[in-house]
Amino acid sequence: MIETVVKDFMESCLPVPVFMEYPKEPHRRFVVLRKSGGTRENLLDSATFVADSYAESMFETAKLNEQVVAAFDSLTDLDTVSSSKRGGDYNVPDTQNKRYRYQAVCVVTYY
Repeated sequence: MIETVVKDFMESCLPVPVFMEYPKEPHRRFVVLRKSGGTRENLLDSATFVADSYAESMFETAKLNEQVVAAFDSLTDLDTVSSSKRGGDYNVPDTQNKRYRYQAVCVVTYY
C-alpha cells in the first residue's frame, strides 16, 4: 500500500511525527500526510499526496515544510518509486484548528 510506504519514508526523513489524520492530541510540530487521489497509466500507478506541516510559528512551519518538500524529492531513493513530482507548496493557515500550516503536494509514480 503506497500510503504506508510514503508515510514510513517520511517518518524516517523528518524530525517530527507523521500522521495520516489530524491527531486528537496534537504535538507542537507534526505532519499530516494524506493521499488525495490516484491514477494508473501504462500499468504504472500514481498517487497524489498532500502533506500539511504544523508548528508553533509561521517561520517554524515554513522550515518544516522545506523538510517535507526535500523528503518528497527523495522518495525516488526507494526502489518502488519511479518518480516524485512536486505539485506546489504554499502557506494555508488552518482556521479550524487555529494553527499555522503549510501544505505541500506531490505526485508519486510507483510500481
